[in-house]
Amino acid sequence: MIKDIKTALLLFLVLAVMTGLIYPLAMTGIGQVVFPHQANGSLIRQHGRIVGSSLIGQYFREPQYFWSRPSATSPVPYNGAGSGASNLGPNNPVLAQHVAARIKAIKAADPAEKGPVPVDLVTSSASGLDPDISIAAALYQIPRIAQAGGIDIVTLRHLVKENTTEPLLGFLGEPVVNVVKLDLALHDRYAAAHGATRSPLTKGAKS
Repeated sequence: MIKDIKTALLLFLVLAVMTGLIYPLAMTGIGQVVFPHQANGSLIRQHGRIVGSSLIGQYFREPQYFWSRPSATSPVPYNGAGSGASNLGPNNPVLAQHVAARIKAIKAADPAEKGPVPVDLVTSSASGLDPDISIAAALYQIPRIAQAGGIDIVTLRHLVKENTTEPLLGFLGEPVVNVVKLDLALHDRYAAAHGATRSPLTKGAKS
């Protein structure tokens, strides 16, 4: 029996060292060498400052910037510590009320736009942190941004194209636009044209 206990303890120690020490250190080392940007959180820097991550959306509601999709996290939108969805099913009347209110707000911000509102502008993602919107959702917002920010439509379309990520291997998934990166690029245009210095990512989220 003592022999069996010694064997079990030895096996436990070996597995503990392998899975709790050697394997994590090896994976961390490989990640830092092969994928350092991703391993460190895919951080976004602007003028030497960390302003966010390309993996986590941020809340924008000024009319001269692109708007992200809604976030269901609390206590503030895009709260990484509270990742999760609204858990409202498609037949839930509360979801319908939320969507209707969001459509109304988007239409009010751009009354001249008569087309249907893209679904990802009025529904949150499963994580509540999705930084991406569809190309259709980005293009839908261009007339409002052009009017509010004084930037021509051709330039805005070019910025959307520059910040579009194509499907993996060309066919897995759909093209998406990272709103955080897009609004940073747009902010740089405003800064160059009007001397704006305050980034939209430094203003804090609003509920």
